[in-house]
Amino acid sequence: MFGLSIDHIVILLLAGLFILGPERLPEAARWVAQTVKRARGFAAGTKAQLESELGPEYQELRKPLQELQSLRIGNPRAAVTRYLLDDTPPAASPAPPPAPVAVPLRANERPPVDPDAT
Repeated sequence: MFGLSIDHIVILLLAGLFILGPERLPEAARWVAQTVKRARGFAAGTKAQLESELGPEYQELRKPLQELQSLRIGNPRAAVTRYLLDDTPPAASPAPPPAPVAVPLRANERPPVDPDAT
């Protein structure tokens, strides 16, 4: 729950017991549970509304987010394996321009000098 370990939850409950007292602690816990339930309901309603308004484009929008989520949850070895063994080629970047070919100096030819560089 919210990335908290059992130790953290016990500490929060003990702090709540000392701060609120045993009389008000059950009421505060009920209020927190109702608020979380209401927030989840709002999130589910918003998701349903987006799905109904966007239609198939909603899944297209969610696909990159799901890929990022799978990378975040997965381990690095699985991500590298999936990248290397995937059938789809990565987006090709444009090739850099070719480097100029150096032409050797002829006999008794002086090399070019850039007076601004010296």
